[in-house]
Amino acid sequence: MKNPHNILITGASSGIGKALAIFYANKNINLFICGKNIDRLNETKIICEQKKANVFSEIIDITNQELVKDWINRCDQIAPLELVFANAGISIGPGKDVIESEEETRAVFETNLLGVLNTVLPCLAKMRLRNRGQIALTSSLAGYRGLPSAPAYSGSKNAVQAWGEALRGALKKTGIEVNVICPGFVKSRITERNNFPMPFLLSADKAAKIIAKNLRKNKGRITFPLPLAFFIYLLSCLPARLAEFFLTKLPRKGS
Repeated sequence: MKNPHNILITGASSGIGKALAIFYANKNINLFICGKNIDRLNETKIICEQKKANVFSEIIDITNQELVKDWINRCDQIAPLELVFANAGISIGPGKDVIESEEETRAVFETNLLGVLNTVLPCLAKMRLRNRGQIALTSSLAGYRGLPSAPAYSGSKNAVQAWGEALRGALKKTGIEVNVICPGFVKSRITERNNFPMPFLLSADKAAKIIAKNLRKNKGRITFPLPLAFFIYLLSCLPARLAEFFLTKLPRKGS
C-alpha cells in the first residue's frame, strides 16, 4: 500500500518494531502498537504522539491467541487496518550449551511462529472482507538455512518465511499484499546480547527506512543488507555437508 493510515505493529517497544512505529508516525496516522514492557512501549507511544500520530498502545502477550484476536478486533473497529507488521520476536541462543533447552526452544517458537499466526490470521480475516490490505511478516536471514548457532531461532524464522511467501502467492489475486522481511544484524535488544562481530550491523532506523521503501514497491522478500544476504544465500545453495562445515564455525549466541 502506498499511503497506509491505519497501521498495526507487534513488538513495538524496541528494535525494528519501535523504529517502524516512529517512521510511520505522522498527522492523521492511526498507530496500533503492542509490546510486553510497559516502560519501553510508553516511550514509543510518546515519541509517536509527538509526531502527531494517534497512538493506541497495549501491553499484550503475543502468544495468547484469544487476547491477540480480541485486541486486533478492537483495533479494526477503531480504524480498518491497512498495514500490519507481525514483528514481535525473541532470540535466546544455546550459549555454551549445544542446543537451547526444551523450555527455551518452545518459548522461541511460541513467540516467533505462533505469535505471527496469532497476529496474521485475524488481520487476514478482516482484510479479506475488504479485499484490501498489506501484511508484513518479520523473518530473518537466519531463516535461509538452519544455523547451528541458534537452532530454535533460525527454525522459527524459516517457518515464518516459508508461510509468508506461500501466503503471498495464494492471496495474489485478492488485493491483499503479503511481504516477508529478512533482515541481517540490526541494533536491538536481541543483538545487544551478542558478544561476537556482527557484519554490516544496521541501526533500527535505517532498517525501518529500507523496509518501508520496499513495502511501497510491494517487494515479496525484503532482504538486507545486500552483501550479507548474498553470502547467506550462497551458503544455502551449498551441498549440505559443505554448508555444515562452514556454519559450525560460527560463534554461538550468548557464548
